[in-house]
Amino acid sequence: MYDMKALYEAGSVEEAIALRLAHPEAQIIAGGSDVLVQMREGKRAGKELISIYGIDALRGVTIDEEENIRIGSLTSFSHITKDPIIQRYCNVLGQAVDQVGSPQIRNIGTIGGNTCNGVTSADSASTLHAWEAIVELTGKNGVRRLPIHDFYIKAGTVDIRAEEGEIQTAILIPKASYENCYGHYIKYGLRNAMEIATLGCSVNVRLSPDKSTIERCRIAYGVAGPVPMRVPTAEAVANGAKPTEALVEAFGNAVIEDINPRDSWRASKAFRQHIAVEMAKRALRESIILAGGELA
Repeated sequence: MYDMKALYEAGSVEEAIALRLAHPEAQIIAGGSDVLVQMREGKRAGKELISIYGIDALRGVTIDEEENIRIGSLTSFSHITKDPIIQRYCNVLGQAVDQVGSPQIRNIGTIGGNTCNGVTSADSASTLHAWEAIVELTGKNGVRRLPIHDFYIKAGTVDIRAEEGEIQTAILIPKASYENCYGHYIKYGLRNAMEIATLGCSVNVRLSPDKSTIERCRIAYGVAGPVPMRVPTAEAVANGAKPTEALVEAFGNAVIEDINPRDSWRASKAFRQHIAVEMAKRALRESIILAGGELA
């Protein structure tokens, strides 16, 4: 059924690194919801695979000593959605990954696989960018961390260096990005389930203690460019502003300055630009309300 050259199974991070160094052209496989489908389609035919699915140390959500939310790379979408830490501090991420595929895919698909696949349409990607996530990579030279924006090199390609034997071991959300922040994710697709995003938009805000000012606003898109992307022009419009309907309108209109969606059989560039504006407005309104604010 699957045309593979060999399958190696790692029982620990150290074993995975050693296998990656010994077989630098091998494909890492976690849940397999992407890799096995691509292999069956012939896109990865004849490849060697290194399975890391048995490394239980890479599962779970915790608060680390630096007060980052630490999500092990093998944590499934279903686990993320139901996890009490995610629900308390970053519920929007749980809502976003709960829109991935079917229940079966969400039970086996992992946050590491979703990000390492490198596609701009991944439902986790825009929210992780909006929450300024940090990617943790572990290889022969130890642990390396980099902002998720820098992890995505180009369409379908991420920064995991085979020559260093690196594997992704965690996604971190810094305290400065989640503390008192509230967000909303919107996915546009032709169906409500089993659908790849035509466009994804994630917004989060932190309001001042009296709820009169937006102290911090972040917005990111998937499928608005070749990689998931933040929208700094719109963020600058909202940061320090009063939460008003006029601000929401200006915020939505500002996203056009930064995004660059493409024409595809799913949607035209013009249509994606049109819905990007509306999605930004809706997501900002909802985020303000979730943060306890009101729109004047």
